Amino acid sequence: MYTSKDVMELRERTGVGMLKCKEALDATEGNMEKAIEYLREKGIANAAKKEGRIAAEGIVESYIHQGGKIGVLLEVNCETDFVAKSDDFKALVHDIAMHIAAAAPLYVSDAEVDQNALAKEREIFRAQALNEGKPEAVVDKMVEGRVKKYLKEVCLYDQMFVKDPSKDIRTLVNEAISKIGEKITIRRFVRFVMGEGLEKRSENFADEIKKQIQG
Repeated sequence: MYTSKDVMELRERTGVGMLKCKEALDATEGNMEKAIEYLREKGIANAAKKEGRIAAEGIVESYIHQGGKIGVLLEVNCETDFVAKSDDFKALVHDIAMHIAAAAPLYVSDAEVDQNALAKEREIFRAQALNEGKPEAVVDKMVEGRVKKYLKEVCLYDQMFVKDPSKDIRTLVNEAISKIGEKITIRRFVRFVMGEGLEKRSENFADEIKKQIQG
């Protein structure tokens, strides 16, 4: 249907990684132009081309959940002050801050994950698999699968967007890059929960926020 040369050509024309290029060619039965269109529709091609550019402008957004129970401070960067002041950029940052309040990510991306913490998770997943009576031959694959699932749960870029679970935050940002025309990066965030660490009545604030956002 298509060859490795086609994958390389698509990569050169779009700046997108090999796996995404193969995905696009698979989805379009090897049609090069349709594959490019596929990547552009997902906002991936334009985003990849802007990876090398510098994003040093942006805004710090604050989001406070009703009643002051949860608060988020978020920094998102773009290339120009003009874009930082635009309604589209501000709306994107606000949506991401709301998402953080609801989904409680621990890291921006998997590059930030504490390796000691990840090693402990691997040990737990291995013990779980062995306790389930799984044979040693498949335990490693099960552990890796569970690690990937864990990273998607704790890394902001890989979480499914609470307002539209058909896309993850990375796709949301890539779509904004395609529309706005500048490199956009989520730099850092902090999430505060009122009374966190103190003994108190248990409440599921994340579910409460999700219901309000989706409702």
